[in-house]
Amino acid sequence: MFEPYYFSSDSLSALAASHRERFRTAEPFPHVVLDDFLPEGVLDRVVAEFPDPGEIPWNQFDRATSKKLASEGDELFGEFTRHLMAQFNSSAFLRFLEELTAIDGLVPDPYFEGGGLHQIERGGFLKVHADFNWHKKLRLDRRLNAILYLNRDWEESYGGALELWDRNMTHAVKNLLPAFNRFVVFATTDFAYHGHPEPLTCPPDRTRRSLALYYYTNGRPAEERSSAHSTLYQRRPGERGGRTRRAVERMTPPVLLDAARHARRRARSASRVDR
Repeated sequence: MFEPYYFSSDSLSALAASHRERFRTAEPFPHVVLDDFLPEGVLDRVVAEFPDPGEIPWNQFDRATSKKLASEGDELFGEFTRHLMAQFNSSAFLRFLEELTAIDGLVPDPYFEGGGLHQIERGGFLKVHADFNWHKKLRLDRRLNAILYLNRDWEESYGGALELWDRNMTHAVKNLLPAFNRFVVFATTDFAYHGHPEPLTCPPDRTRRSLALYYYTNGRPAEERSSAHSTLYQRRPGERGGRTRRAVERMTPPVLLDAARHARRRARSASRVDR
């Protein structure tokens, strides 16, 4: 058995109070960056459990818009990591996010749809985009992203900074290094454009690692509403392909996107059996 870790409601409430105005007024869209978020020893235990690229059956993305690895569900989390991720979905943490962001009625995602463990190898990237806005199983609106970075001694020359872009896609307003124990929370809307679009140049034995959590509500403000869509990739100045990709994903029915994902999962499962 491991020694569990639980969030302190009092500490989280004080943290939310000291950063809620910063979240509300941040540019280019509401967000906050919290360094040294967890006790260092807690995160060390997560890092010790984090699987290498070939260690588990990762979901592999190798597209023009993304080259990355992502977990599916929580069954492949390490024992302590699974415990910690449950704390991020706890009532104490939800109250913290509600106080921080002024978004009431937040609901966590027990399925970790699109969230969980993320890993980018050398040469990997994630083009600038706005995230999918609707959880089909829960039938809820996606409202917040929370990312906890796990990368000790990450050098700027490695690349992989999280870029936050302006609404008109003219420039990156913020560049956030994916440093160890840095926690980033930002609002999820159709214009919260973000990514790390250039291929990583880290050493071959290093990867860009993070925990990703998404939070939802039943409905959203009228000014933020749009039809359900998948990821909306955007074109940076001088870059080709973004607008076409956005149009395709807006028009692709969710049932077809689901069918494609299920087919890939069945193929991976069959491959593992054949081995």
